[in-house]
Amino acid sequence: MATRDLTEQDFNDTINGNDIVLVDFWASWCGPCRAFAPTFAAASDKHPDIVFGKVDTEAQEQLAAAASIRAIPTLMAFKRGHLVFNQAGALPPAALDALIAQIRDFDVDAEANQNSSAGDQRS
Repeated sequence: MATRDLTEQDFNDTINGNDIVLVDFWASWCGPCRAFAPTFAAASDKHPDIVFGKVDTEAQEQLAAAASIRAIPTLMAFKRGHLVFNQAGALPPAALDALIAQIRDFDVDAEANQNSSAGDQRS
C-alpha cells in the first residue's frame, strides 16, 4: 500500500478508524526526511494492512504544532487510536521492521487496564 498524505482534516479519522497507523512528520527541505522516505515507502509496500501516513509539517503547521513536533523527521505510531510510539529521527529499515513487529504485538487493552489499575492503587 502506498503512503498517504494526512491533513488536519483527516488526521483524527485516520488514526481512530484504522488498527495500526504510522505517521511520518517531514518537510521537503529536511535531508534526513528525504533519506527516510524510501524506507517508509518500502515498509508501506511490505505491510498493506497498516496505514502509512505522511504529514508535511510546512503545509500542516497547525497539525504539527498540535502533535508537539519539535524535530523532523518524527515517527508516530498509533494502535486502535492510541499513541504507542513517538520518536524523532530517521529509522533504518531493520529498526522500522522491528518497531512494526512490536506494535503488532502490543496489547493496547492490557496497557490501558494496567494504567487504570495503577491509578486505583494510588488512591
